[in-house]
Amino acid sequence: MPGTNLTREEARTRADLLHVDAYDIELDLSSAREGGTFRSTTVVRFTATTPGADTFIDLVAPSVEEITLNGAPLDPASFTDSRIPLPNLAAENELRVVATCAYTNTGEGLHRFVDPVDGETYLYTQFEVPDARRVFASFEQPDLKAAFAFTVTAPTGWVVVSNSPTPTPVGEGSAQVWTFEPTGRISSYITALIAGPYVGVFDTYENGAQKVPLGVYCRPSLREYLDAENVFAVTKQGFDYFQEKFDFPYPFAKYDQLFVPEFNAGAMENAGAVTLRDQYVFRSKVTDAAYEARAATILHELAHMWFGDLVTMEWWNDLWLNESFATFAEAVCQAEAPGSKWPHSWTTFANQMKTWAYRQDQLPSTHPIMADINDLEDVQVNFDGITYAKGASVLKQLVAYVGQDAFFQGVQAYFKRHAWGNTRLSDLLGALEEASGRDLRTWSKAWLETAGINVLRPSIVLNTDGEIESFAVLQEAPALPAGAKGEAVLRPHRIAIGLYELADGALVRTDRIELDVDGPRTEVPELVGRHRPAVVLLNDDDLSYAKIRLDEDSMAVVTEHLGGFTESLPRALCWASAWDMTRDGELAARDYLALALAGIGRESDIGVVQSVQRQVRLALDAYTDPGWREQGLARWAAAAEEHLRAAEPGSDHQLAWARTLASVARTDGQLGLLDGLLDGTAEIKGLAVDTELRWSLLTQLCATGRADEAAVTAELARDNTAAGQEHAATCRAARPTAEAKAEAWAAVVESDTLTNYVQEATIAGFQQSDQRELLAPYAAKYFAAVKDIWETRSHEISQQIIGGLYPSLQVTQATVDATDAWLAEAEPAPALRRQVVEARAGIERALKAQVVDRAAGAR
Repeated sequence: MPGTNLTREEARTRADLLHVDAYDIELDLSSAREGGTFRSTTVVRFTATTPGADTFIDLVAPSVEEITLNGAPLDPASFTDSRIPLPNLAAENELRVVATCAYTNTGEGLHRFVDPVDGETYLYTQFEVPDARRVFASFEQPDLKAAFAFTVTAPTGWVVVSNSPTPTPVGEGSAQVWTFEPTGRISSYITALIAGPYVGVFDTYENGAQKVPLGVYCRPSLREYLDAENVFAVTKQGFDYFQEKFDFPYPFAKYDQLFVPEFNAGAMENAGAVTLRDQYVFRSKVTDAAYEARAATILHELAHMWFGDLVTMEWWNDLWLNESFATFAEAVCQAEAPGSKWPHSWTTFANQMKTWAYRQDQLPSTHPIMADINDLEDVQVNFDGITYAKGASVLKQLVAYVGQDAFFQGVQAYFKRHAWGNTRLSDLLGALEEASGRDLRTWSKAWLETAGINVLRPSIVLNTDGEIESFAVLQEAPALPAGAKGEAVLRPHRIAIGLYELADGALVRTDRIELDVDGPRTEVPELVGRHRPAVVLLNDDDLSYAKIRLDEDSMAVVTEHLGGFTESLPRALCWASAWDMTRDGELAARDYLALALAGIGRESDIGVVQSVQRQVRLALDAYTDPGWREQGLARWAAAAEEHLRAAEPGSDHQLAWARTLASVARTDGQLGLLDGLLDGTAEIKGLAVDTELRWSLLTQLCATGRADEAAVTAELARDNTAAGQEHAATCRAARPTAEAKAEAWAAVVESDTLTNYVQEATIAGFQQSDQRELLAPYAAKYFAAVKDIWETRSHEISQQIIGGLYPSLQVTQATVDATDAWLAEAEPAPALRRQVVEARAGIERALKAQVVDRAAGAR
């Protein structure tokens, strides 16, 4: 039985049979305040290439009341397994389905949220990948595009937003009706509906005669924090840049951005009605890295209006291209758009996106960028670091290979040729080949159809005078992880080699050589006869996708002077190389800590600082010898307090160190400082102990047993908001008692009433790295429960639990063995197996790194 799955072959067969013209969808949300269910009426008109054939339409709903095909009633009892059979099609067809659909609290379908501040109800849809069918009957696949017209009945006084401009509602009494104009031809997964007493701020993007209405919305309880002017500024910058580079005007009638509650992803590219997680409305002080991340998300979704919405993948195996293009576009826009606040975006890309990609590409689940997506379950676990970050990295290299002008010329032709249609990768590559004159088939095969990551190392031989006698770039293709499909391969790389010298403590680039690397050894004759520089940096400017290694002499200089690079990108590349080496067991975790302690104080890029802080904590928790771990944590906590007290008052660095100390404080003095900051008896000049920081402080105090339920209740009284309730759930689950852990486990595993965000918060509190012994009994409970969780919960909810409650803190061979036994006995579905195998890989990597760290301690 298909359940809620859909295979690629089924989708292909249905696409060959049908052409969908239009949907008319009526939704009655008038009783949304009471929750439960709502009435959904769908009329869809479509043609069939083979009259007399059978097909089906998708629907996930508690019940179906009426099915009428071409005027003839069908038995509602035929609705089963998320499908309505449609027999004996005519050449031209009209289908009417009346169903009772359900609100969700999981962030899938039509999500319903009640704001504790005003008691009001807020709705929004999230349909990617296959959840439009939770709201209306649909042919749920991206290549069956159609025009969608929504008619919505909702409480009087509400705001209702969809893909088309919002009409004036009609009707009197407790409910009104909004009748939206039909959309252009789009896929079902990018349709949208957002309803509730949201508040909006409005502006207009103007470019000559072009005028695009802009809207930014949030809940009234967040309105005081909404910096709409900054959102509009980034949005308009994106409009200018993308319209110039794509040579295609924005294709929809308006552009709304709605900050919505309990949103699972960062944002969603619904055509003309983008939804974003409302944590991007900052209630408290955040660092500039958070504003940069929000701007990147805004630009990512805006780029999707062309690449993804106007032109859409035929099937989900090209999801990578959809997401990789938008990820590349967000970074290049921030780097190049006039007036951008973040021209260093490629540093952030190298520091965050590449790190994510490198991690994902070394898991047993690694796969080619062009993944083989056989069904919906495959794609739902494929929103990963390869789909987004490796794909975008490879696109960046492709731009370097064909040239940026030719790249965008090809993109322009692609949009003009395929507007409102569906495409495959070959359509884009064909357009790029025409524009650049390059044959991209070999490039595609090497980069898109193989898995794994290459390592680049310099080979430098000096003569007696210290001059370079020979210089080569060595390329390695480490074996793919056990269980991964395919074979490791060497690839062609376009890279730059940066040469750096020390000058008054600063590392300054004195020369740069750009070249093609191919095969296991590439000679670089341009460097022969030159004096050996202080640092040789392969893949300078981060043109290619590869892990880089420093030679011994360069590593020695970087260890002492990492903060001395005058530009942020080479610093980020060196930090990333050191972190790669730590994860790969080439650098002991305690040595990575020493590097961080020596260099982080001179790091000016706050995004890099925060990444290093996270990586140090992971290294200490997972990669250090357990016998030395507490010593390392003590050193890190002491450094965090020192940096906090020394940081410029009110600076981003001060806030970052305050949060780091709040996560690692362990001595009586450090915990006393947290207590004092919370109750006002202690002060750090310039540090605003605002709402979010207060919760960070309290979480650690709860986790160490210094704060009790009364403290949590009191803090929640100060901040009785949705975010406050989530933080309170974290604090309660973090308490170091068997009772607290049992309560948290029961709430997540034994009950299914928690919302997606409260569940996520509870899991975060439950998993405390200083509570390993307390958590040890839950490893067996995890394996006893996980298969049932997968089979009975929604995808988003089950994915949170499977990844979040895996016993990742129990870094022992026993955990690996227990995982292997479960995999052998449970025979899990492929998507479930993938998640558990990925978690197991983390334990294996940590065990190997601990051996290296233990040996370093014996030096």
